[in-house]
Amino acid sequence: MLKITLSYLLKHKLMTLVGLYFVGSTILKSVSGIDICIPCIWKTLFGIHCPGCGLTTAFIHLLKLDVLRAFNSNWMVFIVFPLGLFYVGRDFYNYCKKELI
Repeated sequence: MLKITLSYLLKHKLMTLVGLYFVGSTILKSVSGIDICIPCIWKTLFGIHCPGCGLTTAFIHLLKLDVLRAFNSNWMVFIVFPLGLFYVGRDFYNYCKKELI
């Protein structure tokens, strides 16, 4: 199973790098307060919040099991996070099925 997982991660290099960066920067921010997250381009250019603003903060609150603050930061985290997990899980499952045949 480890061999298949490493093969999957190597085949999907961009998704792996973006995912590792997001998870790593989020954990670093939640543990130490050091913020290396990419700023919102929409907010930087236009000065107003986009629908995705606050998702990283909401994810940090979910890591700390603070559901109410996560909801107040951006309620879309309860849609985006499960759908992201579903997409990656389904893609990995299809990859494993194809590799084992």
